[in-house]
Amino acid sequence: MLTKEDDVEIQALAGRGWSISAIARHTGRDRKTIRAYLNGKRPKRKRPPSCLEPYRDYLVARFADDHHVLASVLFRELADLGFDRSYQTLVRELRRLELRPSCPACRSGKVPTTEIPHEPGEECQLDWWELADTPWGEKAYVLVGALSHSGRLRAVFSEGQSFPHLVAALDGVLRRLGGTAKSWRTDRMATVVHPGTDRLRPEAAALAKHYGAQVAVCPAYRPQRKGVVESGIGYLAGSWWRSAPVATQAQAQADLDRFCATVADGRRRPGGTVGSLADAEPLLSLPASPFPAELAVERTVDAKALVNFEGNRYSAPPELLGQVVTIRARLGELDVEVVSAAGRKVARHRRAPAGARQTIRAAEHARALERAVLDAFDVGRPCKRKANRPPGEAALAAAAQIRGEEGKEVAIDLDRYAEIAGAPR
Repeated sequence: MLTKEDDVEIQALAGRGWSISAIARHTGRDRKTIRAYLNGKRPKRKRPPSCLEPYRDYLVARFADDHHVLASVLFRELADLGFDRSYQTLVRELRRLELRPSCPACRSGKVPTTEIPHEPGEECQLDWWELADTPWGEKAYVLVGALSHSGRLRAVFSEGQSFPHLVAALDGVLRRLGGTAKSWRTDRMATVVHPGTDRLRPEAAALAKHYGAQVAVCPAYRPQRKGVVESGIGYLAGSWWRSAPVATQAQAQADLDRFCATVADGRRRPGGTVGSLADAEPLLSLPASPFPAELAVERTVDAKALVNFEGNRYSAPPELLGQVVTIRARLGELDVEVVSAAGRKVARHRRAPAGARQTIRAAEHARALERAVLDAFDVGRPCKRKANRPPGEAALAAAAQIRGEEGKEVAIDLDRYAEIAGAPR
């Protein structure tokens, strides 16, 4: 048989008008071989039988027992049965022979799929997108909302996934979309439904009533039902997040809003773009004020009498240094409150934009912190850390007590000492 390079060469020589005899002499091949390749009657090499053929019955039975059995486990079992090839050969032949069946429970493999049509303004799909590594060094969560008909995406950064965080992020998503769809499609979020069921929590039902929407929960183990937002998260992860020039959460939110409004809305769709289709959707109007949810988080007052909240720092009285306080922020209000462990409100600040890295310190807190710093100021000489300080009398007495030597007198036997001193050397 000829190699691919020889086949290309004889075809090129024949195209130049060379005779079969001349090509045979030039390549050193038989004329019948040259004629067969030029006429398209090249011989086909018969593939040898697979090295797994002696073990086919065993593999079929093992896959019937467990559709997901690891190839490494099969390699160990086949080695005990006499299989002498490598692990890579086993994996390659398993794929070539297609011995592993698709699992009916998880529906892996080739299964029929279809796209579910969505009427304009009918459904909005919601899902959390978790960012474990961020440029600002803290884990972030992004609530992504996607209109099922047009595919328009809007997303809001959040510090957590609790119900107050969900309410704040959802209100931001809906106001960026310009309204709400008639139905919200979510998976079985613990903040939306009771675990193990599809029954709404009372606070989630009140949230849906506030915005005039229904809540549709995906069936268990079927996240594909909200495929629009799942695809949207993948699109944002690959097209925006990987190359986003951001350093803070506030910059990330601003750049994400810009990307969604310009790049994401400019994607082509049958009948126009994502933006044009979304603008034509009849969304429901939003209430004037957000859902009245209160966000309460615990923070520890640091050495500068500051507490971190939503990417900003707020001051607290310096007498609370090292103590745990509670920060309360009501959705829709412009202030945050700092409450001590005893339940006393100790500070109230203007709420800065999330992730802005601003430091907001009250004037009275600044004066109190300055006084505390001056009172703690010492002009004495620093401690000599390299001085010789062996154990003192008190430490030696305590050590003797631990060893059981306290109160014991040392008796000297003079005769024994003389015997040792007079011994021949």
